[in-house]
Formats: sequence, structure tokens, C-alpha cells
Amino acid sequence: MRKVKIIFIVLLLLVLAVYIVVASTFLNHRSDEAVCEAVDLVVTDSVDYGFISNKDILNLLKSQKISPVGLKMNEINTSEMEEIISKQPFVERVDCYKTPGDKIGIKIKQRVPLLRVMANNGENYYIDQKGETMPVPIGTTAYVPIITGNVSKDFAKKELYEFGLFLRDHSLWNAQIEQVNVTAQREIELIPRVGEQVIFLGKPENYKEKLDRLKIFYEKGLNKVGWNKYSRISLEFDNQIICTKR
Repeated sequence: MRKVKIIFIVLLLLVLAVYIVVASTFLNHRSDEAVCEAVDLVVTDSVDYGFISNKDILNLLKSQKISPVGLKMNEINTSEMEEIISKQPFVERVDCYKTPGDKIGIKIKQRVPLLRVMANNGENYYIDQKGETMPVPIGTTAYVPIITGNVSKDFAKKELYEFGLFLRDHSLWNAQIEQVNVTAQREIELIPRVGEQVIFLGKPENYKEKLDRLKIFYEKGLNKVGWNKYSRISLEFDNQIICTKR
């Protein structure tokens, strides 16, 4: 009885081994012959920033003759697709991969703008959240602070980029500051959304302390005398707020 049981187990293991080999061969053959049925494309942040659309990417793949739909899965080069898509000016990162359902997955992360520069010299571009310039797409606008005046790209990518990060990370100033104007002396003027005055910051330094003073002045001063009493508020000097009446 014991021998019969052992023989039965051995036969079962042999059958299982044969099944695994046959199934593996069949699946590999099927995988080699499978045809890509569709592209699953996801563009992150597409609600807030519509710089890239699914249609744009699919048209790009077709124009470069690397659209995967209809090709055998083993003929599709996802690395080549990533290389071409990553060269687009509004793409920060792209991942292309094959899915078990005979599809190609594409996930794209857009570049996120931090500031928009509209300089006196005619230059018009965004500074993204990594401090690099990016073009302004036609027909799409990001609601970020606008930089005007005497702005060089070097100044925008360094001092103004750091100031932009500060605004982004402080909800009050992110909501309140609509425009940043740069004077010929590289001093900063702020145009708020609420209140009809120019806020003179001076050099782009110690702005946390300067804007902390402005916040206190908002709470204890302007709320009592009115937001439009002054045409200019200067925060240039330490421990002082100098106001010019309208």
C-alpha cells in the first residue's frame, strides 16, 4: 500500500512538472505573438496644469512612427518611447512599461510652474519648481505669481526662484501676492490681490521677517484704518514699516 502511495505521488509530480513546462512554453509563445491592443496613458496634475494632453502624446508617438498599437509586444521598445517623450518641454518624468493585458502603460509627470516671468526685455517664460525655465504654451495659463520689470534669467532662476518657493510654502502670501516687480536696482515691489498699494520689499533678502511684520500690520493696522488708505508700504528697513498716504 505504501509503495502504491509513493508511486502515485511520483506520477503526480511528473504530471505537474510536464504541465508547468508545457504551460510555460505556451505562455512564452503567446507572449511573443501577442499584439498590443491599446495604450493606457496617465498624465499627472492634468487637472491643475493642462500643458500635456493624452492626444498630444499619442500624436507624438504616431509622428515618430513608434506607436505601439498593433505591434507585437516583443517588438515594442519602451526605452525608445521614454527617450522621445522625455524630450518634450513640459515633461518632467515618463515611465513606459508593458502590462499583462497586452497593453502599453505610459505615466507622465508634468513640469510644474512656480513663477511666470514677463520681463521688460520681452522675454516670457515660466520658472518651474526645480528652478529651470520652461516655455509658455499657447492657450494655457498657470495661476502663479507674475514677475515683471528688469528681470534677467539668472536673477529669475536664483533670487526670484528662492522667493517663489517661500511664497508657495506660505499659504497667506501664496494667495495674497499677485505680482512681483523688479526695479532697475534689483529691488522688489509686491502687488497684492487685496489692497490697492505697492509693497516695497527692497532687496530680496530677509523676506520672512519683512513679511511677518506686514502680517502684523495687516491684522492690527489696515483692518482698523482701511485697506486702501495707503498707496505704498515699505518694509525695506529692519523693525520699521513706512507708509505713504494716498
